[in-house]
Amino acid sequence: MKTIDELLAAGVAGRRVFVRADLNVPLDGTTITDDGRIRAVLPTVKALADAGARVVVASHLGRPKGVPDPAFSLAPAAARLGELLGSAVAFATDTVGDSARETVAGLADGQVAVIENLRFNAGETAKDDVERGTFADQLAELADLYVGDGFGAVHRKHASVFDLPARLPHAAGYLIATEVGVLKKLTEDVERPYVVALGGSKVSDKLAVIDQLLGKADRLLIGGGMLFTFLKAKGYEVGTSLLQEDQLPVVQEYIERAEKNGVELILPVDVLTSTEFPDLKTKAPANPNTVAADAIPADQLGLDIGPETRKLYASKLADAATVFWNGPMGVFEHPDYAEGTKAVAQALIDSPAFTVVGGGDSAAAVRILGFDENAFGHISTGGGASLEYLEGKTLPGLAALEG
Repeated sequence: MKTIDELLAAGVAGRRVFVRADLNVPLDGTTITDDGRIRAVLPTVKALADAGARVVVASHLGRPKGVPDPAFSLAPAAARLGELLGSAVAFATDTVGDSARETVAGLADGQVAVIENLRFNAGETAKDDVERGTFADQLAELADLYVGDGFGAVHRKHASVFDLPARLPHAAGYLIATEVGVLKKLTEDVERPYVVALGGSKVSDKLAVIDQLLGKADRLLIGGGMLFTFLKAKGYEVGTSLLQEDQLPVVQEYIERAEKNGVELILPVDVLTSTEFPDLKTKAPANPNTVAADAIPADQLGLDIGPETRKLYASKLADAATVFWNGPMGVFEHPDYAEGTKAVAQALIDSPAFTVVGGGDSAAAVRILGFDENAFGHISTGGGASLEYLEGKTLPGLAALEG
């Protein structure tokens, strides 16, 4: 895979460089609540601009269904990118129309522009190769070179991720190069003990990666809403907790396979419960109950791992050499159910292991709960992409950059 350093060495001054970033940031109206993904692409954008390139940054945001929708405009992300760069960033109000062409044509050497949300054009996500290719042709007219740096989108076969690199000389940006290097540490010559902590709401989202990890990890710690399908598979009452009954046979097979393979599959010994889901807007006190994991009352739902489980999980992470964490342990957005996620994050910080936070809600939790991002080995920008890489899948965006 060619890297951005090779492009820079060949010279990019005066050339239009299309940077496929991941600016898919969470918004409250027009206010960005977490700018981590914008900060992640800064080294690539700054290096190109400092070298005299005319930088065209593009990304998706949300799921606007192929038509313009002001609620998903990249304008706030463009403004924040300018603040972080310390220089003005031009903004095109369309993707490949008059505004995009005029904005790019108006760039001087070292200047940066952001074009509007790629998903405002149906061609970006089209299943039809011809429709996607047509949009890629239009995007290619805006640039001379392509740099892929949107790791959070490399598992998507989208026009700007998969088709566009085939139309321009291309290279991987600093973020993608870093992410791939980290993921190789989790899949090739892994230092052991290798411990994986998985959370999140649905077990179905993690089945494929669990399937792979049962042959690679030494320990699996299970938390989040998905844990209740595991508890049910062991024959426990889970009350009104989140449960995917259709996945019970698969989970039962995984529990049996873990034991056969000598993989420690560790489930909570206690959980925090309530009769209702907490109010995440007012953060009103929820007064949770602490109950044994095998004794959840029929009228209650589990919302976080309990205090004994926090200690157990911290002890299972303490001697690790490599740790991958994907998914919060509970409803961390509410203070009464954030302690489980805090405990795992702190255990990673305290561990001498190489620690990877696998993007998505885990990365958001680290920032929202006030942890120092530099205390972790690596915080990924792409939860779904990280998981699919660990599953052993071919990621279209990476394959395109290798071509």
